[in-house]
Amino acid sequence: MSQLTTNIDCVHAAYAAFRERDVNALLAVLTPDVEWVHPEGMDTYGLGGTELGHTGVREFLAKVATVLGGMRLEPKEFFDRGDRVVVFGTRQVTSLSGHTATLDFVHSWTMRDGRAARMEDIFDTVLFQRLIES
Repeated sequence: MSQLTTNIDCVHAAYAAFRERDVNALLAVLTPDVEWVHPEGMDTYGLGGTELGHTGVREFLAKVATVLGGMRLEPKEFFDRGDRVVVFGTRQVTSLSGHTATLDFVHSWTMRDGRAARMEDIFDTVLFQRLIES
């Protein structure tokens, strides 16, 4: 990975990796001890709580594929404040049965030494669960 110049560059690289479905490129912008955090309300589907490290992120992403038919992230606004980048956006989510919805998200990225040390995904779990169950 080439040296990223700002925290926002790093976060943009993470979204590019998501878009390309390139797990190795995503892991390259995460610290080895990254905390990958999702709302506890997603526990029913094995997607709630905190995953640790690259292994935890890989395991989380593998679980997502068992619950959803697809997802595309669309980050819209980026705010950089020191070691924190906050992103507001939407995601196009498709259930296993083929229903699609657009859901809002807020991602809070905590940065350390030019890489993401924590990513917290904040969203309406009730709407997300309704889509999964549709």
